Amino acid sequence: MNIALSELAELLEGQLLSGSPETRVTGFASLREALAGDLSFYYDARYKDRLMETKATAVLVPEGLEKCPDKVACIAVKNPSHAFEKVVDTYGYQATAFEPVIHPRACIAEDVKADLSKISVAACAVIESGAQIGDGTEIGAGCFVGRNAVIGAGCKLFANVTVYEACELGDRVILHSGTVIGADGFGYEFDKGRHRKVRQAGIVQIDNDVEIGAGTMVDRARFGRTWIGEGTKIDNLVQIGHNVIIGKHCIIVAACAIAGSAVIGDYVVIAAQSGVAGHVNVGSFVTLGARSGVTKDIPTGKATYMGFPAMPVMDERRRWASINRLPHLSARVKALEKGQPAAEDE
Repeated sequence: MNIALSELAELLEGQLLSGSPETRVTGFASLREALAGDLSFYYDARYKDRLMETKATAVLVPEGLEKCPDKVACIAVKNPSHAFEKVVDTYGYQATAFEPVIHPRACIAEDVKADLSKISVAACAVIESGAQIGDGTEIGAGCFVGRNAVIGAGCKLFANVTVYEACELGDRVILHSGTVIGADGFGYEFDKGRHRKVRQAGIVQIDNDVEIGAGTMVDRARFGRTWIGEGTKIDNLVQIGHNVIIGKHCIIVAACAIAGSAVIGDYVVIAAQSGVAGHVNVGSFVTLGARSGVTKDIPTGKATYMGFPAMPVMDERRRWASINRLPHLSARVKALEKGQPAAEDE
């Protein structure tokens, strides 16, 4: 990257508020990490101090910004975050373009349903009998696609992804390394002093435009399907149990666990390290704060829940406020028991 600010402003349909049009930027970074020669962006008033202290040569700022920092060129744009993303997409690291090629060390069954001239299969990948692969799909090194699995068009499986037999992926699904789709659900019955395995005979269905992070596991159903709806995005290290249903366009952040037969509505956000108990329903548009534990149904609605057990956010904050007062209340009780004047509440 080596571009004059005048060219950058033109590219982003922005206005140069300060600095020389001939000044050039050669890289990009966050406000805190940027050095001389870097371009950064500012869009959130919470980071105003970082804007004023940044060492960046130029910063993308929102239209209507009242004051630019000294010695920093500012380019006003409608949406600094989107404009910065455009710069990164144009000048940053570029992923390798899709190229249909079958590596000689890939193992593909003869009856696989795919146009091999329109897919990419890397070294040591295994695609078993009866599998179906759509055009434009890329199967990374060391991947395993089981018997009768279906993978739609335009999908990307990074290295070492496993898709068990009969599972179904829609179009443009992205699975990052280490993801396992369709392992047996955790189903056992205690019988005669032993844990007897219950056969897991269902599948996993993943709809179009779903992306699943590295190391995430989605268990196959005991019967029927474990189902992830269109457009849902799942972070790394998430566990989704058997027969779970997740709606459309949900966000599920790292280290969450959703137990068997839970139902998650559409547009639900589940923050990091949260858990949802089995057979529980979480309604559409709900947000679960980090480390929430859902033990009973939550109705549909644009509401935030926190804590364990999860409750409306204001109720949880009041609960924590009460807990924080316990040391003071304990001291008052001890003083009263000794017949001493009790300290007043702060």
